[in-house]
Amino acid sequence: MSSDAGVQLRIMRLSHGTDLPLPNYHSAQAAGLDLLAAVPDDAPVTIAPGTRAAIPTGIAVALPRGYEGQVRPRSGLALRHGVTVLNTPGTVDADYRGEVQVILVNLGSEPFVVRRGMRIAQFVIAAFEQMVVIEAASLDPTARATGGFGSTGNE
Repeated sequence: MSSDAGVQLRIMRLSHGTDLPLPNYHSAQAAGLDLLAAVPDDAPVTIAPGTRAAIPTGIAVALPRGYEGQVRPRSGLALRHGVTVLNTPGTVDADYRGEVQVILVNLGSEPFVVRRGMRIAQFVIAAFEQMVVIEAASLDPTARATGGFGSTGNE
């Protein structure tokens, strides 16, 4: 799928990912590009229950200034296998030029095998703005005040 927004994401294939398709959107209004596993054909990665692994994608990206890449889980892997992205969302900064890797964790009860070309995560591009950090002696009052976890609901 193509975007009419005009903002470009430059992607460089690394040597171990040259035969894999570039990440792409799988529907007209998808927010995330699918990231693929660039593990060797003859060496799939098995993630035992309760363990994690960094899975290569075979790509490096050049995000435009003011954008970040968020590495997010795929709902189907989570639902069917209990496999998710450990540091979700993982952040790829605009000035990072190394390989995008995905830290998968197996929270399921069976070993999970990651094979070459498997869709393992989503890559959502989001605009951000850096703030000027200012120390303050006090903060503006709000109705919520210091109410924390669960303070806005009935649970």
